[in-house]
Amino acid sequence: MRAVILVGGAGTRLRPLTSELPKPAVKLVDRPMMAFMLEWLAANGIAEVVMACGFKPDALREALGDGGRFGLQISYVAEDEPLGTGGALRFADQQLPGGLGERFVMCNGDILTDLDLAAQITRHRELGAQATLSLVPVDDPSSFGLVRIGDDGEVLGFLEKPEASEIDTDLISAGAYVLERSVLDLIEPDRAVSIEREIWPELVGKGLYAVAGRDAYWLDIGTPERYLQATADILARAVESAAGERLDARGLAFGDGCTVDGEVIGPSIIGSGCTIAAGATVGPGVALGDGVEVAGGAKIEASAVLDGCRVGAGAQIRDSILSPGAEIGAEAEIIDHSVVGPRVRVEAGARVGDGAKLFGEDDE
Repeated sequence: MRAVILVGGAGTRLRPLTSELPKPAVKLVDRPMMAFMLEWLAANGIAEVVMACGFKPDALREALGDGGRFGLQISYVAEDEPLGTGGALRFADQQLPGGLGERFVMCNGDILTDLDLAAQITRHRELGAQATLSLVPVDDPSSFGLVRIGDDGEVLGFLEKPEASEIDTDLISAGAYVLERSVLDLIEPDRAVSIEREIWPELVGKGLYAVAGRDAYWLDIGTPERYLQATADILARAVESAAGERLDARGLAFGDGCTVDGEVIGPSIIGSGCTIAAGATVGPGVALGDGVEVAGGAKIEASAVLDGCRVGAGAQIRDSILSPGAEIGAEAEIIDHSVVGPRVRVEAGARVGDGAKLFGEDDE
């Protein structure tokens, strides 16, 4: 069975982390963000993946390759202009020899999850459904579009951004669908189509079902706050992942060629070729990329510091993201969900907080 992953967006809410790379290619903990989804799909029996690309498809291809290291076969199709979730699906079917097949999976490309997709596929077959949606509960239903279902899982309707008095469910779409080929016939070709707004309502009462994963982990990685939450949850092993499995009994994992004279507190993952000087403290809840240099007296906690960053003596990094090649001057402070862009230099003694985003001179 094939899975189509929608990765056409530019990831603007995550900029400047995504200024130079498409979001799926950006490193999350120790591997490209998309690797987590590919590993999840492979574990659930998917053999072939189609990347429905838009923004910088060549960079995504370079990051993921042909899929062999994930136990998958990956194909890439690239839209010339945005076609929406439904339009991208129809476009992918048109580009592949033989199309997508009689039954396939469709996923949004920015989710981190351990939903039981194999069980969803089985349930879809048992029901003889045209489409089966995965659903997850949320704590604040007022901020989402909700999905109403019957006792047998049949979708009864949708409720967009409801008033408090209207809320009678806490279930939202998790962005993973099992579809029959008949769904493609409902999507008009060569135009932008939203499968959520145009196709699902049309299928209500006509074979549209859902499976609620109430015990599963699920997160939409769309903002710096959620990127940091994903990093923390992977390190804490709140979600099943190959990255989390690397951690030893102390909650630590180190790449090759590291020089560690300072203190590293778990859970943390340290990339290859990192240098952590005496008097520095890294962790807990830290992911260092490859080749990161941390000077003496620096302290990094609950943060993601990507490849090639340099953190100066006495600098403080907390609850923040440093994009590849960023340089933080001595005694500088980066806190409160701030994001420092690629190769941006923060001067010594500077304070960056309140969710600030620092862009490079060449960033558009």
